[in-house]
Formats: sequence, C-alpha cells, structure tokens
Amino acid sequence: MIERIIIIDQADPVNFYGVNNNNMQLIKNLFPKLRIAARGSVIKVIGDDHETSEFEKKIKELEAYCCKFNRLPEDVIIDIAKGEEPKQLKMDDVIIYGVNGKPITGRNPNQQRMVEAFAKNDLTFALGPAGTGKTYIAIALAVRALKNREAKKIILSRPAVEAGEKLGFLPGDMKDKIDPYLQPLYDALEDMVPPAKLKEYMESNVIQIAPLAFMRGRTLSDAVIVLDEAQNTTTHQIKMFLTRLGMGAKMIITGDTSQIDLPRSVQSGLVQALRILKDVPGIGRIEFGKKDIVRHPLVQRIVEAYDRHDAEEEAAHKSGQPKHPSPDHQ
Repeated sequence: MIERIIIIDQADPVNFYGVNNNNMQLIKNLFPKLRIAARGSVIKVIGDDHETSEFEKKIKELEAYCCKFNRLPEDVIIDIAKGEEPKQLKMDDVIIYGVNGKPITGRNPNQQRMVEAFAKNDLTFALGPAGTGKTYIAIALAVRALKNREAKKIILSRPAVEAGEKLGFLPGDMKDKIDPYLQPLYDALEDMVPPAKLKEYMESNVIQIAPLAFMRGRTLSDAVIVLDEAQNTTTHQIKMFLTRLGMGAKMIITGDTSQIDLPRSVQSGLVQALRILKDVPGIGRIEFGKKDIVRHPLVQRIVEAYDRHDAEEEAAHKSGQPKHPSPDHQ
C-alpha cells in the first residue's frame, strides 16, 4: 500500500469537486478499492501502486477537462474513469468556455477576424463603437492564452480619463477612485474565470488590472496586454504603452475614435498611432461598425440616432444656421 498526493492547481475547485462535493463522491464510488480524501486543492489516495498511479492519471485528465471547459459533468467523470474518450463539446469558433461552461465565440465576422488577427500579430488594434465586443473578445483571447500556457500573465489597462465626472470628487483613496474606470474589465473577467480562480490570479498578480499611468518604466514580457479605451490616451501615453512590449508578449489595443473624452486641445494618442503605424508589418487592425453591435438591439439604434444628430448639427454649423431655434424665438 502506498500513499500519493495529487495537487489540483489548474481547475477551479468548485467546478472540479461539484456542488456539495458530488463529483468527488462519484469519483470515490468509481474507485472503491482506493481510500480517497480531498481537502482544498489536495487529494490524498492510498492503495496499490498500480491502481493509485492510474487514479492519478485519471484525476489529471479530469482536471484538464474541467480547466478547458469550466465544468465537469458526471458523464465525463464516468467516461474518463472507464478509460473512454469523453464526448467533446463542439469547438468551432469557440475562444474559451466561460463560467459554468458558457461558450465564448466570435459572434460576427469582425469578431472572428479579431481572433485571427491576434493569432497572426503581436500587436492588434480593434476599433469601433460601443457594444461591438472589442474588449470582451480581447479579454477572452488573453484568458485563453493564459489557460493554454502561451502567456504567464494578463495585464489589463485603461486611461483614467473623466467622461463628464470629476475624479477628485469620488470618495475613497486612489484605488477606490480608479476602480470604477476599470470595472468593465472586472466584469468581463468574472464571466470567464471562476471566482476562486480569479481571486487567486489577482492575488498572485497573474492577472493585473491597473490604470495606464502604472505602466511607466515596465517591460512586459510573456504576457497578453490589453489597453482598453485607447482613444483617451495622449500621444505620449500611447507611445509609452506601446514601447512596454517585451519578448513573448502580445498586445491588443481597443478604442472608439468617435468617443474621445480628452480636452479639445489634446490630440488622441490612438488617432496619431493609427496614422504613424499604418504601414508597419506585424500589426493587425480590425474595424467594427454599427452593424457589429452585440448588446441590446436598442444600443445600435441609439448609436445611429446620435450619428444622425451629429451629422445634422455639423451641417447646420457649416451653413451658419442653428438646427433648432432657441426657446426664446419660438
């Protein structure tokens, strides 16, 4: 009789063990000759050398499945325990399987082009209006690279530029003031990484979320780096960010040049970078349009209505006539 210690360090423990440890109970029933005890990320098994060795192999297969699909159904446990090939979920166009096994895919041709551009290039620009899924797909690609061990860490950043609000009036310390700007990044991660695993990644700095100012002086290697809302960077900020790229790293820069919140006198670094880097090899560029919006259908109609309004205002300004008379003249 020997004792083996097996460490579950890739899959989320909640998904692996199941609700009320149901998966672990099933595993014990499938291996009745072995004494099995599980606590946290450690499984202890006592039994014959050959049987415990086979058990360890099966557990690692189960862990790999759970890590890939973020779920571990009973039929898969039974198939793997019996030495049979589990039924694979359909992988066409799936980037990763999110929390509870939700498949995350490129939902339109431009999202799929973004996936392809990321594979071919070390720097990818994803441009377009709100709701086209630029940030969501970027983070899905980063999480996939981490899970596939193509990257050792994920670094997500945004410029902390006010969109009508004043940062100084927000309550709390600097982290409290900055976190609202980074919340969309947290929201996407929570869709893709189980809570316990996400907490572990954040605490160990495997996943880092920080405002753009915190990037200065760093060289970012073996990582996927995402800069969101890049239209709100200055020319100096985006140059600083682009030159952080280290060996074995990939960058995705997302932005919407129609939503610049910088003061009128400040040029957008994204607009300048797109012009300067236009003919540089190794850079992908995907441009989303209003038809690519994948939020509530009303979002697309809102964007189109604002575009029409802006066009009418610009035409009225050029003609020297106000589009709408003031209330005093009605």
